[in-house]
Formats: sequence, C-alpha cells, structure tokens
Amino acid sequence: MKRQASELVLEPLAPAFTVYRVKDYTGVDVSCPFCFTGVTDEEHSLVCPTEAVPENTEDREDSWRCFRIRGVLDFSLTGILAGIAEILASNEIGLFAVSTFNTDYIFVKEEQFPKALSLLAQAGYSVINGCR
Repeated sequence: MKRQASELVLEPLAPAFTVYRVKDYTGVDVSCPFCFTGVTDEEHSLVCPTEAVPENTEDREDSWRCFRIRGVLDFSLTGILAGIAEILASNEIGLFAVSTFNTDYIFVKEEQFPKALSLLAQAGYSVINGCR
C-alpha cells in the first residue's frame, strides 16, 4: 500500500545531531531521547543530539538536522523513504535515514535543512512549523 505525500506530516526536531563511532559504550547515554545505535561486526555507530556525544568517540560527523514522519507507519506501506529521497536527490541534497518500529527519521546536513523542508512542502508534504 502506498501513501500520498499529502497524507504524510513531517516534523522537524530541534537538536543538532552528530553521527559518531565509539570503541565501546562507556560514557554513552543510550537512554537520551533521539539516540540511535547500530552495532555490526565492524563498528559501534551512533546518532544522537550533539550535546550528548561522549568524549570517547573514534570519529564523528557533526551538523546534521532531522525531521521525522509523524505518527505510526504500518509496515505494509511502501515508497515513503523513496519518495522523500527522490525529491532531495534530484536537488542534490544528501540524506541518511534511521527507521524505528513506529516511523522514519531523516537526517540532512544543517546548511541544507531549510531547503530540504521547503522542497518537500512544495511537493505536497505537510511540514509542521517549529521544532520539538
């Protein structure tokens, strides 16, 4: 099942985010809001508000902003990220996404964030004014 852009509400989040890598989770507060972790056989990678980044980072990329698709997305829905990615890619705006059980979080570099939201609004997405 596919949803139209006009049915989706995008909610910008207030904090600046950092993507970073650590050797272990010493000093990492995984309970802080908007902390996303990924563990593979090669790395421990996290995304969290910049103010929560611990001292023991191995590498980091700052200056990301985020919006989420508001509400709970059913797993049977298709093309939601693809639709957003297509609009941003056609305007040379890179992104990365994190999905949770409920919804998707889309990260864009801070300097491109206002343009990204404007383009998505022009494409029919509802963008909430203000940030949480």
